[in-house]
Amino acid sequence: MSYIRSILEEIGTVLERQEEGGVERIVAALQNKRIFVIGEGRSGLMGKSFAMRLMHLGADVYVVGETITPSIGREDVLVAVSGSGTTQSVVWAARKAKELGCTVIAVTTEPSSELGALASLLLHIPAATKYRRANESASIQPLGSLFDQCAHIIFDAICLGYAASKLEDHSSAFHRHSNLE
Repeated sequence: MSYIRSILEEIGTVLERQEEGGVERIVAALQNKRIFVIGEGRSGLMGKSFAMRLMHLGADVYVVGETITPSIGREDVLVAVSGSGTTQSVVWAARKAKELGCTVIAVTTEPSSELGALASLLLHIPAATKYRRANESASIQPLGSLFDQCAHIIFDAICLGYAASKLEDHSSAFHRHSNLE
């Protein structure tokens, strides 16, 4: 069996276990809100790609830690991405956002983690992480690759729902795409 086929089977196994209606709940929570995204490492890169696509779809979105990111406030949403749910910078940001009255969307493999406990909404992705906990799906891939791949696909599904809710399409998104390249 090819590596690609194995990876696709792993992704399919995880995505089949997604909670029904989870994507729709996240889409609803993002409506007419400023959106802030945080994550570290590859999970952070998945978060940044999510933020980029939301920007293409007309969202008011920021990546935590960038120099142009404004302060977060009560009416805002923080999307916090950590496979383990224990990444300290992500947990700290989620705790601070919750203290400020923000909606915190936790994206993690571990609902009972520190991050999961801070969540207003939980996006549980039951994929393998670098820790290979008992409740995680098995994977032939190293570290958190399976979590990151599944997060990317789920984020794209959220973007499709967001686009539909805002009547955005390829043409309007392309209009916002970078043109300094």
